[in-house]
Amino acid sequence: MEQRLTKLWYQEDAGPSLLQPLSWLYGGVVVLRRGAYTRGWLATHRVGKPVIVVGNLTVGGTGKTPLVIWLARQLSERGLRVGVVSRGYGSSKSEAPRLISPQSNWQEVGDEPILISRRTGCTTVVGRDRVAAAKVLVDNHVDVVIADDGLQHLRLARDCEIIVIDGARGFGNRRLLPSGPLREPASRVSAADFVVVNGEMEHSSLARVGLPRTRAAQMTLVPGAVQRVDGQGSSRSLEDFRDGQVHGVAGIGNPSRFFRDLHARGLDVIEHPFPDHHPFTWEDLSFGDDLPVLMTEKDAVKCVQFAEPRWWYVPTDAVFSETQARDLLDHVLHKIGPLTH
Repeated sequence: MEQRLTKLWYQEDAGPSLLQPLSWLYGGVVVLRRGAYTRGWLATHRVGKPVIVVGNLTVGGTGKTPLVIWLARQLSERGLRVGVVSRGYGSSKSEAPRLISPQSNWQEVGDEPILISRRTGCTTVVGRDRVAAAKVLVDNHVDVVIADDGLQHLRLARDCEIIVIDGARGFGNRRLLPSGPLREPASRVSAADFVVVNGEMEHSSLARVGLPRTRAAQMTLVPGAVQRVDGQGSSRSLEDFRDGQVHGVAGIGNPSRFFRDLHARGLDVIEHPFPDHHPFTWEDLSFGDDLPVLMTEKDAVKCVQFAEPRWWYVPTDAVFSETQARDLLDHVLHKIGPLTH
């Protein structure tokens, strides 16, 4: 069902849909809700430190987490104490916000927060109530809060909004949920402080909607040295896996991007897409042969305890041109204003 919906949502020319009336209803709720916050009928809350929200308009992966990691590192290198707040996939609404560490249990706090904590070294808090979670970060003396996702979490006041778009999938059929992938109308990009496109702008919906040229940048996800999931042994290059077939495993928002990147490196990949945040078991990765298994770093977080020596993960880093990296950082620093430690 998920694969059928994704194919329907992200095709360039959408035909008639029986779900369209529900999309109109959903769109009306979105407009009323945002209007309620704009008019002050629903309250937004400031947490005492600048907040940067990195989010997306569509359902599914866009490359948001690699951008959060890149931004957290860049701000940290400039002497700022950065904190990251994330909902934490699967967390309960009743749960209080919790500080996590690289050793936290992914089943309790989610896979992406652990990955962010490991890759950045930044104080990271998970909680469905992002206002409460951000306040925990402020109590831990951060200078700036980065919200991983939460573009639609309007209770949390923000100083800077960055919208991430997948260049290959764009805005899909440009319809709102459930007949399309959009959480908000595509025109919402015009209100963002900055727009980051992951990869080339391939999808026609991007040209139809239009992006703010002076506040947009192209991001490339570059794979790094391949690491064993069990943490043992030395790293290898992707080119080392060209000699034979490999199993490719991806339980992320857009598995096809991972597979496409492996194919582009000359690998012969047997593709195994899984739902986003899939709770992997050993049986999921037992394919009845001795071929290497390559997975994303996010998936590897959930497979460490039962990993085999032939299981590897491919870390990726967000990369910008020097000019666009400077433009993005200058814009963010301008929006959050002067900071005192």
